[in-house]
Amino acid sequence: MNSLFSPTRRIQVVAIAAPAFSSVCLFLVPLMPLIVAALFWDRRFLTDYRVQREKFRSHFQALSAGPVEHYFRDVFFRVKHVPVTVYGECVQCGNCCLDKRCAFLEPIAGEKYQCGIYGTYLRRFSNCGSFPLHAQDIKRYQCPSYFVDGDPRAIWLKASK
Repeated sequence: MNSLFSPTRRIQVVAIAAPAFSSVCLFLVPLMPLIVAALFWDRRFLTDYRVQREKFRSHFQALSAGPVEHYFRDVFFRVKHVPVTVYGECVQCGNCCLDKRCAFLEPIAGEKYQCGIYGTYLRRFSNCGSFPLHAQDIKRYQCPSYFVDGDPRAIWLKASK
């Protein structure tokens, strides 16, 4: 994929593709509960249509604030600026799930959350599997459990192992 586009061309494609994708998603909000119910063969997306529609509206608004651009730039084009070392592991806080606005996020015990589509084939096409790619991801969602080299918390983690 990288050989098809120069770095300048990739930037131009991302500048067009990200807002276009976001616009299409926002346009499809009224149909999303039906589309998702059909894709996953899961009726729960149809049980309370208004609530589900609002979840998708919030979800797509959160995606439009940067994650769509991140997906096209860093995931789709595989142009990653990954730090040498990322420390930590997921504590299921839900922060990286669009600041708990993901339409597929499900609360579990206490302040913990899980992905409602984690085991599905569609998750492979999302930003979710790429978190965290770099320090900007960790900072954007104020992730309490991932750290990069140079972060004082990472030094403590290295010493404690």
